[in-house]
Amino acid sequence: MTGARRRGEAVVETRALSMHFGGVRAVDEVDFTLYDRELRCLIGPNGAGKSTFFKCLTGQLKPTSGEIMVRGVTVTGAEPHEVAGLGVGIKTQVPNVFDGLTVEENVWLSARRWHDGPRARALTAQTIERLRLGDIRRSLVGRLAHGQRQWVELGMVVAAEPWLVLLDEPAAGMTHEETDRTAELIREINATAALIVVEHDMQFIRAISATVTLFHEGRILMEDTMDAISADPRAREIYLGHRA
Repeated sequence: MTGARRRGEAVVETRALSMHFGGVRAVDEVDFTLYDRELRCLIGPNGAGKSTFFKCLTGQLKPTSGEIMVRGVTVTGAEPHEVAGLGVGIKTQVPNVFDGLTVEENVWLSARRWHDGPRARALTAQTIERLRLGDIRRSLVGRLAHGQRQWVELGMVVAAEPWLVLLDEPAAGMTHEETDRTAELIREINATAALIVVEHDMQFIRAISATVTLFHEGRILMEDTMDAISADPRAREIYLGHRA
């Protein structure tokens, strides 16, 4: 484990977290810790348990057993809105935006949910500038390209000023240029928030310089940098192979 993971307080912890679907142990007694302003990527082959683990953290799934704590508060089995209410920004793989509203209106609605009118307006303006959405601020979201829609939802997350951000495949379906810009945005967000990112793109993971948690058969196989995992023979055999 890297030295950076030792600094600051633990903001997310799971203890013996398990999620079973019938006889399948999708997540099997996972102990996991994320520290303040840490950026962690979750990787693993299909069926490894990373996405199920992520959905347990966000409240999309109710764990079979074990415990989830966010800054010392037990959130095991909590609803997604209850997790968000603790100051957690959540972005799922499928963009959750309002197609019939403009970019600016989408971002404002997110900011207004947590802040009064003046603060929401200020955050909306700041977020649009930060994500470079000015040219499309008055465009209907339903008419935007996939990458732009992803950025709008990321803007909705940022506008709420979360101290913890959970992202599920934020670069999926993006062009190379869009992926580079998304990596830059995530690094900026990490200046003020801890992040957990589920991702498959190895180059994208390297670009955001995250510590990586490798899942295999519902358990954590390894936690280290992407380069260290790429160099590990067992990790290469299980997941990375020729893509390392």
